[in-house]
Amino acid sequence: MKRRHLLQATSALALLPLGVEAQAAYPNKPIRYIVPVSAGGGSDMVGRTLTERWGVLLKQSFIVDNQSGGGGVIACQATARAAPDGYTLLQGYVATHGTSPATRKVPYDALKDFTAIGMIGATPNVLVVNSVLPVRNVKEFIEYVKKNPGKISYGSAGQGSLTHLTMELFKQQIDSFMVHIPYRGIAPAFTDLIGGQTQAMFPGLAAAMPHIRSGRLRPLAVTGLQRHPQYKDLPTLDESGFKGFDAQQWYGVVGPAGMPAPIVKQLNETLATVLQSPELHEKLSVEAIEPMVMSPEKFAAFIKTDIDRWTKVAKDRNIQLES
Repeated sequence: MKRRHLLQATSALALLPLGVEAQAAYPNKPIRYIVPVSAGGGSDMVGRTLTERWGVLLKQSFIVDNQSGGGGVIACQATARAAPDGYTLLQGYVATHGTSPATRKVPYDALKDFTAIGMIGATPNVLVVNSVLPVRNVKEFIEYVKKNPGKISYGSAGQGSLTHLTMELFKQQIDSFMVHIPYRGIAPAFTDLIGGQTQAMFPGLAAAMPHIRSGRLRPLAVTGLQRHPQYKDLPTLDESGFKGFDAQQWYGVVGPAGMPAPIVKQLNETLATVLQSPELHEKLSVEAIEPMVMSPEKFAAFIKTDIDRWTKVAKDRNIQLES
């Protein structure tokens, strides 16, 4: 009798769809979490802060794997080539799944080669000017630019960066010219803006905050559709007459294409729970990041919209970079 029952049980297990048992046990080993930048800095802090708390909820550890290089290309390729079993995830962000695919040929498809898991959050860009510039708001800045054609320059963190494309979008909408000065990173761009070599820039809010607080830079408006909680008196560009002007430094989680739906659902739901924690919200506020809970479907649509936005700007402004 025992032998017969054992054979029946074995036969029943054989009829189960392949992978059901593995899916039910997920996660049963550490999860590799690729961050496409070097250790240290804001993006790395976001990944480590998130996964520390996410691991507790999933009852499994995350191993943060920093893979810098190629503007995120190396990290994206490693993720796209990994097994779609939920044990390799990538912290995608506006460069890997927004501005880079829009401005250069990258060896991956930002939509087809990945499974969207969920958004983490975003921080707006902020239009700042040198504090000696005689402007106090967006309207005055536009008037100043128009009265000084070709005499106003703006800095960026580099060709094709979010700081570059955001100002190009702004220039397009005000139909005025400003000279672009690309730098190798945001730090030297700030140095020259504060020193008066350039007059304006669209950096991320977190990077700009120390200079705003010191009074060396004057903020005029933030991108995004809502005022930022840390600068409630600072209007959005949307309020300032630029309807729908939404350019943000965002972070999200993706995995390789073809991940099983139950695993995606589990990851998305647990990620949402972590993001709703007041304690995590406080930690991310250091980088001026507001958590944004999204379903996988909504996040995938968000990525597509961002790529489409910057592809149009790049085409309109003739910005096409070598890989």
